[in-house]
Amino acid sequence: MQKTDKVYSPTQGLELTIRPLQAEDLPKMLDIERQGYSHPWTEGVFRDCFKSGYRLWGACLGGSLVGYAVVVYVLDEVQLLNLCVQPGARGDGVGKLLLRHLIAEAIRESMNQVVLEVRLTNTVACKLYRHEGFEEIGRRPGYYPAPSGREDARVMSLLLHA
Repeated sequence: MQKTDKVYSPTQGLELTIRPLQAEDLPKMLDIERQGYSHPWTEGVFRDCFKSGYRLWGACLGGSLVGYAVVVYVLDEVQLLNLCVQPGARGDGVGKLLLRHLIAEAIRESMNQVVLEVRLTNTVACKLYRHEGFEEIGRRPGYYPAPSGREDARVMSLLLHA
């Protein structure tokens, strides 16, 4: 089991911790997912992520799960599949802490890069990824379902070893 990262959240006066997720966390993950996305992952998709090669980390504020990150390791690359923060905990650095944690773990495990897709309209996430050093390396037309059809994805990458 990986160590737990801790940070103090000044806006809520609570300790923010990162810990590995277990299958028992699935109901709360699904709740956060449904609050966070117009087209949420299904329970089956999440269950498939509790397999070898995947890493799932949860952010807990005062002991309560408020966000999570799901990654898969493929050869020397980490693919960030999902990072979601409960709406009430946004703006407290939860997403940044999760992102920094998964990057630190990827470096510790000698991975070479982190790759992700993000909706073009998700300006908050794009800003976070850019701030943490990610660069756009391409686009995937029609990648995401959207209320009016499909939406393009911005493909971003962070090289971990220069």
